Amino acid sequence: MKVAITGAAGLFGYGLVQVFSTRHRVYPLTRAEADLTKAEEIRAALAKAAPDVIVHPAGIPDLDICEADPAKGYLVNVHATRYVVEAARELGAAVAYISTDAVFDGQKQTPYTESDPTIPPTVYGRTKLRGEQIVRTLPAHWIFRVSVLFGPGKTNFVEKGLRRIAAGETYMVAADQVGSATYTVDAAQKIMEVVEASRYGLYHLSNQGVCSRYDLARRAAELAGLDARRVIGKPSDQMRRRAVRLKYAVMAMEALKNAGFGLPRPWPEALAEYLRALPRFSPAGSDGLQP
Repeated sequence: MKVAITGAAGLFGYGLVQVFSTRHRVYPLTRAEADLTKAEEIRAALAKAAPDVIVHPAGIPDLDICEADPAKGYLVNVHATRYVVEAARELGAAVAYISTDAVFDGQKQTPYTESDPTIPPTVYGRTKLRGEQIVRTLPAHWIFRVSVLFGPGKTNFVEKGLRRIAAGETYMVAADQVGSATYTVDAAQKIMEVVEASRYGLYHLSNQGVCSRYDLARRAAELAGLDARRVIGKPSDQMRRRAVRLKYAVMAMEALKNAGFGLPRPWPEALAEYLRALPRFSPAGSDGLQP
């Protein structure tokens, strides 16, 4: 199978390329190959690759950037998705779209299911929901909603915290932001499994288990042998961020279970594997890393 992957230089794109390359012919697309905000460039790049499937994680994932510049958020997250879908329709390709738990309102106290109403309170969440609606116009599509990501290839929430702690700094995180956590490698493997089975539809996807951002950062510090006391939990509304954060965004993976797919392993196990592949962190040293 020929698979084009947008945002191949991004955090999730990197993991998707690594996983899909083990069994399929992959065409990684970065900004160097095509500016996704320009319809003619993405059309040309995809026509050259002639993929059977386009996996589309590319976008602006930063809530505060989208909130500060909604026009940019809509250009990259909505219009670029439309261009990808239009090109896919011309080529007869299926699209796997990477969405987010930010499409929900954060008001529930029980896990969100795929059938729950989507009422995103942020610009970012609204752009991703609009992207979902565009992708749904294709008969052959998958939508995967994921949560906070960690994994190889690009600095992320977990690695950023470890670097700060290893440098002797504190890492300030939200103590009241509860959700799921997603190891990009595990998620990419599950996406490949679902795509290979041609089981189209909407799926929630994360590693199993509930955690706050504080839980995730603290467990990472403990596993890395660093001082977990340097992880400081703070109410999210005191962190002076432009976009609101969902207090509760745990997702139930009912669609995966109902389709007969196994669920990814618990997040602490995935986190431990990820950290084993990272350079060892040390509390001392100018760059926080042991040679």
